[in-house]
Formats: sequence, structure tokens, C-alpha cells
Amino acid sequence: MSTHRYADYDDEYEDDYEDTTDVLDERPRRGGAHVVSALGGLVLTPVALGLLSWGGLRQQQLVQATLSTNRDSLGIALLAGGAILLLVVAALGALSAVGPILGGLIYGVLPGVAAMAVPEWGFRLVNLMPKSDIAYGVMDILFIGGLLGVGFLLVGSGLANALVRRRREA
Repeated sequence: MSTHRYADYDDEYEDDYEDTTDVLDERPRRGGAHVVSALGGLVLTPVALGLLSWGGLRQQQLVQATLSTNRDSLGIALLAGGAILLLVVAALGALSAVGPILGGLIYGVLPGVAAMAVPEWGFRLVNLMPKSDIAYGVMDILFIGGLLGVGFLLVGSGLANALVRRRREA
């Protein structure tokens, strides 16, 4: 016999509450999507920015050095490849917002803000890279604000994907 004073009464009020454990179990696990998106953002973003900066430098040198309107097919291909890779990074936001946000912050916003706030930091960042056409292209795109713009666009893409997902789940 129970010693609790309400032990003999039926627990009718417990039928009014729903069991929420099934609802919590229905939410899919997203760890794999976060990892794939994060790796894509961290690996593809610098490759894309390198291709864009190298292709842009080639185009700039061709036009400025020769004052011609000739086309550099390799430069155009590098620009197109970099743009496509950035599109892939932004599209990874459909899996998880982590990839575009990480790639945009680490390779765009932080170096861009650092270079705009203290230009010496920008030179130090570029000096960490081996001397090549890519490094000179990155320096150009860094100091004209290109990295900052691309970084904010990637972060915005990731945040937009996160907000859309949150609204759909609600």
C-alpha cells in the first residue's frame, strides 16, 4: 500500500498531455550535412578565391600591359571556374548553413576587415602565401574590397538558408 495521499486516485489528468518523445525522435540528424557543408566551405572557398584572383590578374595584366581588347582564354576559364566553385559553396547552404558562413567569414570577411582597418595586416596575410601570380591576385582582390564583398555574400547566403530552413521546420 502506497503512503502517498493521492496514490489511490486515478491519474486522469495525465491523459491530457501528449507524449513529445516521438516528436523529438522525428527530427532528422544533421551531423553529416554539417560536416560536408563545413568541409566544402573550408576547402572550396579558398580554391575559388584563388582561381578568381588569378584569372582576374591575368585579365588585368593583358588589358593594362598591351592596351588591347584581346581575350585570355585561360584567364576567362579561371574566372569561370572560381565563380562556379563559389556557387557550389553557396549551394552547400542547402545542406547546412555552416559551410557558406565559415568560408565567408574565414576567407572573406575577416581578411577584408583586417585589410581595411589596418592595411599592414593585409600585407602580412598576403606574405604568408608563396610568391606567385595567385598571391598578387589575392592582394589586388583584398585591397579593392573583393574578398570582403564575397565574404559577406557567402555569409548572407548561409544565413538566408538557415532562416528558410527554420521557417519550414516551424
